Amino acid sequence: MKLQIQDQSLRFRIDEKELAHLLADHSISEVTVLPNGERFVQSVKLITAETASLETTHLNWSLMLPKAATEKYVESLPCRDAMSFVLGKLDEQTLTVHFEVDVRDSVRQRGRRLKKP
Repeated sequence: MKLQIQDQSLRFRIDEKELAHLLADHSISEVTVLPNGERFVQSVKLITAETASLETTHLNWSLMLPKAATEKYVESLPCRDAMSFVLGKLDEQTLTVHFEVDVRDSVRQRGRRLKKP
């Protein structure tokens, strides 16, 4: 899993192997050990909900993705597009979260998609 942070935007990118694990109702995690020994944990899991959420505690960030929307997104693979969610209250600071499957890995695993007429 790769996590990119830029301004008020987070981008989670996984590969096909991680996607298979996620779709089998398992969470996927990445752990970064910081110089002071603390562990920064990033995880993704599927939930039964209409939209995504981000649960955060000190150094533990967990992206919760709606299962139905994720399964629909998977049907479109391989693609360069991400699933995107705006989190937070619109009248306050919001955070945009993007979730995507690495398109190059997806093409290797699934082959190229036929273009729709």
